[in-house]
Amino acid sequence: MKHIVVLTGAGMSAESGVKTFRDHDGLWEGHDVMQVASPEGFRQNPELVLDFYNQRRRQLKDVKPNQAHKDLAALEADYKVTIITQNVDDLHERAGSSNVIHLHGELLKVRSTGNYNDIKTWTEDINLGDVCGKGYQLRPHIVWFGEDVPEIETAVNICYTADILIIIGTSMQVYPAASLINYVQPNIDIYYIDPKPAITNNGKVTVIAKPATEGMKDVLSFLK
Repeated sequence: MKHIVVLTGAGMSAESGVKTFRDHDGLWEGHDVMQVASPEGFRQNPELVLDFYNQRRRQLKDVKPNQAHKDLAALEADYKVTIITQNVDDLHERAGSSNVIHLHGELLKVRSTGNYNDIKTWTEDINLGDVCGKGYQLRPHIVWFGEDVPEIETAVNICYTADILIIIGTSMQVYPAASLINYVQPNIDIYYIDPKPAITNNGKVTVIAKPATEGMKDVLSFLK
């Protein structure tokens, strides 16, 4: 069974109505990114940061997986499929994908500020005063700017094993995630779906300049 590795970014969930956080002016929902997505921002104004992610978590209750999420899940009938996502939503899982690596964390989890490995599922708001068993404040289980990406080594090792690579809805500009394309074996099929692709057809990559749902239709045709 061939192994399909899928790299997904914000454009994957955009058609489900999930906001992509970053506006054209570089602000995140009107905030400077360092205010709401950095350890420094959390130290300076934890209430602002918690509210920012509480709003994102509430939004997840109102959105559903789109057809592209469902198409990826359906590929498991004929392929081994591993999804490596930059997204912090749970739409891949809700669509039925069984093997999902979240590079940048998960909105529906929290962790202790005193112990990185103290992680638990959390579906409601996080408030100041919500603490772990040892009394440390809980924070979103999100990789903020300036923090390590713990899953990147796992993702690199997975990319080495890919027979087919599909990239969906990412600018290929955010590192270290953008570097993963460099770790697949030479001469495998690579499909890149994005309405405004950052790379062009170059003999190695088949570029599909469409949104995720439309682009996946093309990929399914190629795979057949």
